[in-house]
Amino acid sequence: MTSNNTMKKSTGWAGAAVLAVTLLQGCATGPGANPTDPLEPFNRAMFGFNEGVDRAVLKPVATVYRDVTPQPVRTGVTSFFGNISDVWAIVNNLLQGKGEYAADSLARVTTNTLWGLGGIFDVATELKIPKHSEDFGQTLGVWGVGSGPYLVLPLLGPSTVRDTAGLVVDSQLDLVTQASNVRVRNSLTTLRVVNGRANLLGAGDVLDQAALDKYSFTREIYQQRRSSLIGNAPVEKEERFDLPEGAPATPAPAAK
Repeated sequence: MTSNNTMKKSTGWAGAAVLAVTLLQGCATGPGANPTDPLEPFNRAMFGFNEGVDRAVLKPVATVYRDVTPQPVRTGVTSFFGNISDVWAIVNNLLQGKGEYAADSLARVTTNTLWGLGGIFDVATELKIPKHSEDFGQTLGVWGVGSGPYLVLPLLGPSTVRDTAGLVVDSQLDLVTQASNVRVRNSLTTLRVVNGRANLLGAGDVLDQAALDKYSFTREIYQQRRSSLIGNAPVEKEERFDLPEGAPATPAPAAK
């Protein structure tokens, strides 16, 4: 019964997401807009806001968390939230017609939940069960929905019109955000954000050193990575003036 309700919810939100993407794509661009980034003025302003919040709050908190929390504990936290994401990956892989990937995700959830103490230990990876992370933005892309303009969301960071619609669906069916106990839900959400930011501290430092125009660099990395995840051809590269001479055009995309 619970499975049927979940599938009905996902189907309903899927329809709403597709409609929202269609409407937003139709009104996102305007006369004189940059065709590769028509929302750039808004995006740059939001990017600056997010950078300020990160410098003032999130990065310092994540740094303290990393320094005072033992590595095995942080690894367990990362594995726990990874196990939760595998639950939604089962549904997205099914929606994308990837039955084998869905079976792998189901095997990971079952193995890590039963033998990994609720996902704290990533037993599935030790058993070489592959991980196939999928979100609903990727599902929309597989269905043929265009990405729409690049969009920087407040606090959440890089996205597109399509991925933003997918994010709405993801949040509605996420096991953490749907927890009934408000205190538990808020605590888990905060822990996931801080732990995720702590895992990216090193990458953030590299980005600060590599890019003269951090906004353009971040946008290109995001677009190329999402295109790769969905299986589309790589996005067309633009001429770059924001990297020091001899630096690679883009780093290798992080595993998702």
